Amino acid sequence: MTSSALRRTVHTTVIGLSNATVDLTRAAIKLPSAYSNYVASNSSSVSSVESSLRSLTYLLPGTRYHDSELASEALHTFVQLLSIYHDHLLKSRAALLTLSPTAVEASHAKPQKSKPSLHARYTIFWTSTSSLYTKIATLLKVAQYTELLWEMVARRKGGERTRWRVVVLLETFKAVCRLWLMRLTHSRPLVNPPMPLREDFAPEESEETEDEFSEDELRMADEAASCNVRGVLGDVGVPTPPLSDAGKSPVTSLSTTDPYSMPRTGFMLPTLPTPDTVSAYLLNHVLTADDVKPAKDLLHQWASLRGRAAEVMYILRPVIYALLMQRVARMYGYEGSKWKRHWTPWLVGVTLECLARQYAKQDLASRAPQRARTGLSALEREEMRKRGWSLAWWGMRGAFYENITKKWVHGVADALKGKPILDLAGVVVDEYEFLWSNYYFSTATM
Repeated sequence: MTSSALRRTVHTTVIGLSNATVDLTRAAIKLPSAYSNYVASNSSSVSSVESSLRSLTYLLPGTRYHDSELASEALHTFVQLLSIYHDHLLKSRAALLTLSPTAVEASHAKPQKSKPSLHARYTIFWTSTSSLYTKIATLLKVAQYTELLWEMVARRKGGERTRWRVVVLLETFKAVCRLWLMRLTHSRPLVNPPMPLREDFAPEESEETEDEFSEDELRMADEAASCNVRGVLGDVGVPTPPLSDAGKSPVTSLSTTDPYSMPRTGFMLPTLPTPDTVSAYLLNHVLTADDVKPAKDLLHQWASLRGRAAEVMYILRPVIYALLMQRVARMYGYEGSKWKRHWTPWLVGVTLECLARQYAKQDLASRAPQRARTGLSALEREEMRKRGWSLAWWGMRGAFYENITKKWVHGVADALKGKPILDLAGVVVDEYEFLWSNYYFSTATM
């Protein structure tokens, strides 16, 4: 009896374990699909979580704790790579909704949204027409998101010599990707970023507006029903509200910013739009010359060999600068900080970028004489503005930072320390100074 009971117990336990294993396996198989459905249905929540995690990584940028910069950068890189995967899921869902007849019918029923940005139109055109463009642009984004982490790991494992080898290798890889993108776009300038932003293909829908609209509809239906009931009861002797406002105190003032309640029915009249709101709405929906252009023509092709040389020079500039920094560091034996104050790499890098801008302007002038500025499309002006602002980062790099800017940064950090509330900002500036002084990619612009 005892042995048979023991065998039954063991048999029941084995069956239970096998069933649990099967259930866990099924759950593990369904987990990716469930996660994809959750991300696709909750894009705004996912974006909020990503932003919170990115903010968390900014709290430990420097040397407060051992290995803190490596740990915070690893977390930051993980969040950035996860955002690429989320973008892929949201793009797939947007493409599926576009092909769905039900979704198309619902989109026609909804009020029209604002027109997409020029950057969105241009990048969506190339990512939808060229799968190779999408793959190369994704590889470029992955390299940009992981470059600082690779540099930190290389410095920790192999020292300065290995670090600069990794820096040059990564800059070369990114330059090859950009040159290939330039070829795929038929010698057009590159845009930054080369992929559409998340809000372009997965805009956040306002849930509050939809909820308020549905509540108003329910309230109006309820009040209409109550009016019908009062009308029926009035026929059998129950008095109904008067049809006029006679005998009531007159309304002294009306406001265009506050909703108004109708005295007899209780309906709420919506507020009138202000002139600023009307103007903003019309300007947001007005068509410009760029809106009617084909998406690929939002950026012009380089008209001359000089223009193509300018773009190639702009793309290769980070590689040349990194090679010169590696050469100077090797000359000084990778020791000390004297090689960081050497002006040659910095001057060559700034000169190449300024020459690239100048050659690009000359190419534009040859294409549109007497109107070099107005001949630019809006997207081209936006890209030139971004490149102009990126020139300011040269003040945080190389010899200029070590000889000039670093003193100001230390002065600001010392001035903020020891003061209530401002002391926290001083500590953050001091910790980021560690990154700016010791890591190449912490101030990279491409």
